Amino acid sequence: MKGGRYILAFVPLGFSSAMAQQRPNILVMIADDMARCELGCYGGQNLATPNIDRVANEGMLMTSNFASAAMSVPIRASMYTGLYPVRNGSYRNHKATYRGSRSVTHFLSELGYRVGRTGKDHPANQPKVYAFEKVPGFPVGCTKSHPPLATTDGIREFINRSADEPFCLFVCSINSHMPWDAGDASEFDPSKVILPPNCIDNQATRELFCDYLAEIRLFDNEVGKVMEALRESGKEDNTLVILLSEQGPRMLFGKWTCYNYGQSSAFIARYPGHIKPGSRSDALVQYEDILPTLIEVAGGERVDTLDGVSQLPVLLGKKREVRRWAFGLHNNHPEGPAYPIRSIQDKRYKLIVNLTPEVAYTNTRMMKDKDRMWTSWLETIKTDEHARWLMDKYRNRPRLEFYDLEKDPWELNNLASQPRYAKRIRAMQNELELWMKEQGDRGVEMDL
Repeated sequence: MKGGRYILAFVPLGFSSAMAQQRPNILVMIADDMARCELGCYGGQNLATPNIDRVANEGMLMTSNFASAAMSVPIRASMYTGLYPVRNGSYRNHKATYRGSRSVTHFLSELGYRVGRTGKDHPANQPKVYAFEKVPGFPVGCTKSHPPLATTDGIREFINRSADEPFCLFVCSINSHMPWDAGDASEFDPSKVILPPNCIDNQATRELFCDYLAEIRLFDNEVGKVMEALRESGKEDNTLVILLSEQGPRMLFGKWTCYNYGQSSAFIARYPGHIKPGSRSDALVQYEDILPTLIEVAGGERVDTLDGVSQLPVLLGKKREVRRWAFGLHNNHPEGPAYPIRSIQDKRYKLIVNLTPEVAYTNTRMMKDKDRMWTSWLETIKTDEHARWLMDKYRNRPRLEFYDLEKDPWELNNLASQPRYAKRIRAMQNELELWMKEQGDRGVEMDL
């Protein structure tokens, strides 16, 4: 990795020098375990998401944003530090970021920003690395049953506190993290919901999926409340808003995997007068790119020691894309026995390498006797051949999986054994191994 010195400069790169007197505020809202495919602006059919869709209509919809690790702590550590999980230390779920790491709280405060966070506090208990001002109003505990509804009084105070000092605020919702009991599922009919094609279909799953959709409704409501607070502050036109959906839900092929359902994520950006309303981009994005983007928006120069790359030229319509590959990893501890996975993709093809294919994948958080969805799946596979095939595909994986995402976005048809893809697979595997070497990724050893 290249070394580099961080240089402060208060003229935002890519913007006109006239904006130096009025640096943009930054508002980032992130959901929890929420598949982007359920959002209206991403083609979701189960519910309307008018508040999220409004932000998309007023800004840019990114269609190729991917998590390098489909777990909350690693993905958020990457978002805040601009480093891939191996380099920031959070390469397993709930593993602490390395001491002495610098995060968005350091970079943006040095550029004159107040940096706050409300809601979910992952990575937790590292106040020197993640030196956020704590903003009240959003629930913190993502696993709490029947949590209170979020309020915006603390957000209003934070964004209105100073007319001269710009703010950067992360609004971290706990929706739609399990246990899926915060919303009102009566809006949805279990018999009419459209389940993902990679899902085992039965009555219990349909009912629980309605509970999940109800929490997506809550997140959309939260987006509406926060945007209303921003509008009432009078700072809406000078605020970059970014909406993110984190990783996929706790379903087959979702969270805790390197599959598309787990890694693909919403990324919507709105900045009046700078980001074209109603625009779309298929440029590859990773969560590591968010910090470099915010640094450039805030007026800082490129930080060569970061893994991410600023997506600001894409947001402003000046470039079509700024990265070639999106990388992924999964280390299974503490979610279950070791099962390390690595992945690489461009916008069309995905290569997944399962480093210990000789063992079956096990996730003790999901695969437990008291889990209603899991036990319903075990019952269904006794009589449903397709459900049995899905379960076998999920648990017993070959060393190499290769998918054409354009033709097979749900990754149901593994093409790794087809000779016509052999050259492409070798090339992508070489790129993946190079990335692992640059990161200091020891493969299997990282999951012991």
